[in-house]
Amino acid sequence: MEISAAAIIAAAGSGTRMGEAVPKQFLEINQRPLLLFAIEPFTRCAFIDTIIVVVPPAWVDQTTRWLATLSTGDRTMIVISGGSRRQDSVRGGLAQVSPNHEVVIIHDGARPLVTPALITRCYDAARRHGAAIAALPVTDTLKQADSGGTIRATIERAGLWRAQTPQAMQTALLRQAVARYSDDEVTDEAAMLEKAGIKAVVVTGESTNIKVTYPEDLTMVGAILAQSSPVHQRIGHGFDVHALVSGRKLILGGVEVAHHLGLAGHSDADVVCHALIDAILGAAGEGDIGTLFPDHDPAYKDADSRELLARVVDIVQEKRWRVANADITIVCQAPRLGMHIPEMRRLIAAACRVAPSSVNLKATTTERLGYTGREEGIACHAVVMIESAAAPLNRKAYE
Repeated sequence: MEISAAAIIAAAGSGTRMGEAVPKQFLEINQRPLLLFAIEPFTRCAFIDTIIVVVPPAWVDQTTRWLATLSTGDRTMIVISGGSRRQDSVRGGLAQVSPNHEVVIIHDGARPLVTPALITRCYDAARRHGAAIAALPVTDTLKQADSGGTIRATIERAGLWRAQTPQAMQTALLRQAVARYSDDEVTDEAAMLEKAGIKAVVVTGESTNIKVTYPEDLTMVGAILAQSSPVHQRIGHGFDVHALVSGRKLILGGVEVAHHLGLAGHSDADVVCHALIDAILGAAGEGDIGTLFPDHDPAYKDADSRELLARVVDIVQEKRWRVANADITIVCQAPRLGMHIPEMRRLIAAACRVAPSSVNLKATTTERLGYTGREEGIACHAVVMIESAAAPLNRKAYE
């Protein structure tokens, strides 16, 4: 018979050793915070029906929004504020655990590569033995040194293990240990159980179950993800055209261009952003700009198309896609646009969350042929590549 379990994700630490402006669990890889990588494997374990995420008070709302992007089924997802110490956070998480949960599994929010298989092994061992922790046997030779760095002794490594998480235990045992020893200084739940005289068994952990502590750890996690997940890419094409009319501003790529004519349209009629939006939506299989932002909806009257572009980037990111690069061609007889290209690239890149070097933008004429050659309108073509899964490591923190 399967016993229901609750998971507590301990992610309230400050992570000061990373040297970043925000806690390490909120740094991103592949445009996702480490914390989501740590949580997602628990959503693939059928025996876990409640996940409690403990974060710093200032991150509760943002974490709640991130969890909304995960496929969690009918699980209960709870986000709470943590305390100044790990045991304070675990005690707060345990208060959210239902009496129906016979097993509690605790995991570090800074261990993003945990697998459902390891979670399951810890869960099974806790059911059989009362408590279990993931750990790896020490394989390096251990030396003891004095304060000056001089080696004093070699430590026998037989029987020594490096503790990891998950750490699983029957709920009643954890409540017993927390009630008596949560005010003591402990480094993990297993230490609290030891103080209470409760035995825990070791489950062989995984070498890839890295705890991100230093900047090089984040680089290693990115490399492992790149090796284990193939890069998926898609290409999309977008085209748009608007008529030139008097009495309108000419907005191209988010830049207001001085000209005696502007483009007609319900929004600001930025033909560059519109073509790029259609290219991105086409690559992601998410329809087109007219479906998403209909030209009869008053909400989009005179709308800033660069803001619409940023919203589209958000939409495809929720589907686990990101813009890799774009190549855009503006077809325009007049005015001349060369001096505006750098600023257009900068603004478009910012909306797409890529470097300006990932956006190529050029303008051409039709040698006075056709409607663009007669200066009746401006057209734009956009080709974009989007990618998912093991995209290159991006260490920018969420803000």
